[in-house]
Amino acid sequence: MAEALRLARRALHTTRENPRVGAVIYASDKILSAGWHQAPGHPHAEINALNALPDRALARGATCVVTLEPCQHQGRTGPCTQALIEAGISRVVMAMEDPNPLVRGRGRQALIDAGIEVEVGLMATEAALLNPGFIKRMTVGLPWITLKSAASLDGKTAMADGESQWITGSESRADVQRERARAGAIVTGIGTLLADNPRLTVRYAEIGLDPAPLSVDDQPIRVIVDSRARLPALTNLTDCPGPVVWVTAVPVENHPLVETRRVTHWYLPDLSGKVDLRAMCQRFAEHGVNELFVEAGEHLAGGFIDAGLVDRGLLYLAPKLLGRGARSLYDVAPPDLASAPQVVFTDVRQIGDDLRLEWQLRENEWPWTQLKR
Repeated sequence: MAEALRLARRALHTTRENPRVGAVIYASDKILSAGWHQAPGHPHAEINALNALPDRALARGATCVVTLEPCQHQGRTGPCTQALIEAGISRVVMAMEDPNPLVRGRGRQALIDAGIEVEVGLMATEAALLNPGFIKRMTVGLPWITLKSAASLDGKTAMADGESQWITGSESRADVQRERARAGAIVTGIGTLLADNPRLTVRYAEIGLDPAPLSVDDQPIRVIVDSRARLPALTNLTDCPGPVVWVTAVPVENHPLVETRRVTHWYLPDLSGKVDLRAMCQRFAEHGVNELFVEAGEHLAGGFIDAGLVDRGLLYLAPKLLGRGARSLYDVAPPDLASAPQVVFTDVRQIGDDLRLEWQLRENEWPWTQLKR
């Protein structure tokens, strides 16, 4: 199972809306073959493991160890349960049940009905940690949301005039690239776009990451939260390949980027006249986004915190002091100390000269995230 989990992690940046899954086939304490799911539309882990056998006859009487319950439905590929049954597998050990309502328990039952011995629960926590976004989307209809921020040691994100490049070092920026690569969507606010004109793309070559079987142009969805519809007609973000979603709280007419279909426009106002962040996240879940990565200024970051939407905070602290005139980290305003949002630190490490802190809102602690990675 440890080997199957290791293989599943090889697709950390490519499975997009699908779960990361690895599988191993063995008999007589010897691994015969292994496989993992690489990308949507590609064969599932169990099929790749079966196809990797030097002789299909070796599957008869063998055990298949897989990190997620084999599927029992027809999607882009056929059901894995049927393939395992036809191959003659006699035992299946799976780390966890699939939370997808189309699969949940059905794959396990199909195997049992075919006379296959089934065991569930081996290294279940490790398997869940590999797919927090898929699990959350399937169980509560929201993506797994990471809020990334970079600040000085005194919690400032930019100088008073907006200068912010670069607060953190190159090692931290490369780490952010790897975090972007695993996300299905990257969210920023119009303030950040107007101030910094970012691309928000994954620069695979810079971090030595091979996007195959995806292409370098197959980017996560980039999202602009823009309550008052101030998006310019020309930006670096919209000049790069990849899908862009523009979310506003006011109706939009005759915008060139919408008319040319360069951006997809969503109109999602809340009662206060801002973008309804929860409704936006729910819609991304409906579009198959498992993990959503927020890179935004203090106001939008504070909005996600106030809405209780942050599952994981990722804060890079640079060994600098920017002083009282600089911009703050999160725009939150609790009325008193007792009302202040509470966080739990889950990981602290040094990256280059910077500190990388992971945290969770205490109210959003999930069972599989209470353990340190």
